[in-house]
Amino acid sequence: MSTAPRTEPARLAANGMVCTVDHVASAAGVRVLAAGGNAADAAVAASAVLAVTTQYMCGMGGDLWALVHHRNESAPASLNASGRAGSGVDASQLRAEGHVTMPYRGDLRSTPVPGCVDGWLALLDRFGRADLATVFGPAIEAATGGFAAAPFLAAAASVIADVDGNQDFFPGGKVVLPGQRVTRPGLARALSAIVADGREGWYGGEFGAALIEQGQGIFTESDLALNCTDWNDPVRADAWGSTLWTSPPNSQGYLSLAGAVIADGLDLPEDPSDPLWAHLLIESAKQAGFDRSQSLFEGADGAALVSEERLGPRRDAIDPGRASALVPPGAGGGTIYLCAVDEDRMGVSLIQSNASGFGAHVAIPSLGVFLHNRGIGFSLEADHPAELAPGRRPPSTLSPALITNPDGSLRTVLGTMGGDGQPQVVLQMMAHLLQAGSSPGQAISDPRFTLTVPDASGFDTWSAPDRLAVAVEQGTAWADGLRDRGHQVNELPWGTSLFGHAHLIDVVDDHLAGVAEPRVRSGAAVGI
Repeated sequence: MSTAPRTEPARLAANGMVCTVDHVASAAGVRVLAAGGNAADAAVAASAVLAVTTQYMCGMGGDLWALVHHRNESAPASLNASGRAGSGVDASQLRAEGHVTMPYRGDLRSTPVPGCVDGWLALLDRFGRADLATVFGPAIEAATGGFAAAPFLAAAASVIADVDGNQDFFPGGKVVLPGQRVTRPGLARALSAIVADGREGWYGGEFGAALIEQGQGIFTESDLALNCTDWNDPVRADAWGSTLWTSPPNSQGYLSLAGAVIADGLDLPEDPSDPLWAHLLIESAKQAGFDRSQSLFEGADGAALVSEERLGPRRDAIDPGRASALVPPGAGGGTIYLCAVDEDRMGVSLIQSNASGFGAHVAIPSLGVFLHNRGIGFSLEADHPAELAPGRRPPSTLSPALITNPDGSLRTVLGTMGGDGQPQVVLQMMAHLLQAGSSPGQAISDPRFTLTVPDASGFDTWSAPDRLAVAVEQGTAWADGLRDRGHQVNELPWGTSLFGHAHLIDVVDDHLAGVAEPRVRSGAAVGI
C-alpha cells in the first residue's frame, strides 16, 4: 500500500482495553481482564500469546521492558528485563577475529541471557492478581491447538529456512502459508513448565540446559540463576502541558523525551501536515540523538540526558529554514509493543523483542524458541562504556512510553517497534496528541518520518549522524518542503516496517480510546 488510508477510528471501552499487533493476543488479554485480572495480567497474557504467534518479532528468547502506571503511586514503575552478557564473552577475542562491530547473526556472543520470562514473572509478582494458569492459559492453548499464520509471519519465515529449530514454521518441510494452522508443542511444554515451577521451569529447566549446552562456554548456570529484572526510577520530562515518562538507560527511551523537550520550545505549526511541523520535529530528534552512541550505556544518567541545561543549546542550534549539519561525536526489526489499561486505570506500556527479525537466527531446536541478538548494541571499541563484557547489559532500542496529566492521572500509554526509529515515532505521536490536538486515530494513522543512514541495518542510525537522511511515507505533504530546507528525503510506501507498528490507549473522561496500528492488518484494539 503506497498511501495512507483514512484515519483509523478509535475503539472505545469502559472497563479495560488491550492493543497489540495480533488480534489473537489482544483477545487473550481482554479474556484475562474479564476473568478478574488487571492490566498487568492482561499485558503478560497478551505478550505470551505473541511469543507463540509472532515469533518473527518477539518471543521467550528475547528481552522485555515495561512501564506501569498505578494510581496509588506518584510515578510509574519502570521494569528493565533486559538480559546480561554471558560469563564467557570476550571483546578482545572478537577484535582479534577481525570484528569491529558485534556479529549480527549466527553467533551466540550477540545473545545476552533472555530476560522476557523474568520480566513476565516480575510484572505478575508486583502487580498481577491472577494465577499463572489463568495468565498463560491462552498462550498454551494457542501453542497446543494452533493458530492461523498471519501474512507477516508467512512472509518472514522464509529467512529461517536453514535454521535448526524452524520446524513449527515449515510443516511438511514447506514454509507456512497465510492462514495455515501452526502448532508449537515445544512452547506449550515450556509455558506449562513455567506455570508449574515458575522461574525454575524456564531458566533451570529444558531451556536453560539447552542454552548452556549450545553456548559452549558462553553461559553458565550462575548466569541463568541471576534474575534479569530490575525495577528502576523512570525518566521523566515535562512538555506540552503533560508529563512524559520512559525507561532509563540502557533504554534509548530518553531520546523521545529529549526530542519533546526540545520541540516544546519551538514554534511548531498547529497543522501536522505542514512541512515545517515535520522539519522541526526532525531537527529536534536529530539534536536529541546525534551523540547516542557515546551517551547511551547501562548506568547513564537519564535525568541529565533530558535536562534543559543539556537540551537548551541544542534547541538554539535549530534553524526553522534549514536542516542542521551534525558533526559526529568522537570515534567510536524484530519487536512488538503492546499496551493495556484496566477498570482501575492501571496502565501498562510493554515492549518485547528479538532485536532483529527472528533474532540471531539461532534457536533452541527442541522448543522452537529463537534467541535474540540484542547484543548487537554492544560496542567493540576498547574502554567504551558500552563495550561487550560479562554481566553487562547492551544499549537497547526498546523504549516504552507513558503520559500523565498534571494531576498525576494516566493520560496515555503508547509505543512502537522500529529499532533506532522508535523514539522518533513516539515523539511524533506525542506531538500529535499534546501539541496538535490530534485524535488518537490520527496520531496513529498519519504518515510518519524516521531518520536513516544509507545502507544501515536500522540499529546503527547514530553511527554516522553526519550522513542522516529522512525517510517519509508516501502520501505526506512534507517531502518537497523538507527538500527545500536541505534534507535528503527518501519516500517509501505507507506501511513500510521502518515506520514502526505503534499502538496507544488514551484515557478520556470515563472511557478508554484505543488504536492499534493500521499498518498491520492483524492487529487489534479490544476492550470490555
